Amino acid sequence: MTSVSNDVFLPLYNELKKCVKSDIYLNEPMARHTTFKVGGPAALFTIVNSLQELRSTLLLSKKSGIPFLVVGRGSNLLVSDNGFRGIVVRLGNYFSRINIDNNFVQAGAAVSLPTLIRETYKEGFKSLAFTVGIPGTLGGAIRMNAGAYGECFGNILSKVTVYTPEAQFTSFSHSEIEFGYRSSSLRDKGVILEATLKLEKGDPKLIKLQMERYFKARKDSQPLNTANAGSIFKNPSKNFAGKIIEDAGCKGWQEGNAVVSEKHANFIVNQGGAKASDIYNLMQKVQERVQEKKKILLEPEITLIGNFES
Repeated sequence: MTSVSNDVFLPLYNELKKCVKSDIYLNEPMARHTTFKVGGPAALFTIVNSLQELRSTLLLSKKSGIPFLVVGRGSNLLVSDNGFRGIVVRLGNYFSRINIDNNFVQAGAAVSLPTLIRETYKEGFKSLAFTVGIPGTLGGAIRMNAGAYGECFGNILSKVTVYTPEAQFTSFSHSEIEFGYRSSSLRDKGVILEATLKLEKGDPKLIKLQMERYFKARKDSQPLNTANAGSIFKNPSKNFAGKIIEDAGCKGWQEGNAVVSEKHANFIVNQGGAKASDIYNLMQKVQERVQEKKKILLEPEITLIGNFES
């Protein structure tokens, strides 16, 4: 793991301390902030707990020319062993509020999906049952249009508020956003701050049964209790990446302490002590094998951060 020179970022750290009350860290290992439990140091890591702190941090990033990265629970990230030479920002508790009004749920981008499911289930909403077992935060789920069982966030999103690269707060209605399979036009709009979801109510007993069924399906087919980042590759049209990878003979392949899961071939598991390079190299080998055997180029679903070539 490579440390970033404090001489470069110490002045930025000191300036950031003036506008952010929360803890700020130099050379913070990203392995502590990703579900893969790998990743080199972020030059600066901070948690912001107000709109002003977020605004000040991003303006400082823009002024200094130092890049920034906003992370949630790190469930869809692979950060290189070299880390990230910039400011990693996590949205704090201020961005975790939930307000339910009739069939609309307004929630901050930092709300975890398990919390959102629990709170909406209490009110008898059925629309989020498909998210059971999906880790991460609301902001990340909307940005990548997360989904399962034929449902996705693009189907229930009513409005989203973002902080744009031009240092403005802007809201987009559903009709102004383009949603695709594991993608949305929000990727280029800015930092998602909060969203309004339009949900449907249902019979509490039936909702509970559905959620239990979905969770059992995940538990039976996915390595939930391991260090992983969820599905590694997107499903090709009318096919499943896991089946393609398995049919290509990649199940159980290993690179260092990273392994293609025996339970679900579209998951790579950190067995303990794996490096980001192990996971990255294993991804490449799987891609090459599938390309060779199936003539299919698998597209990563996870986001790669940093330099993996050195």
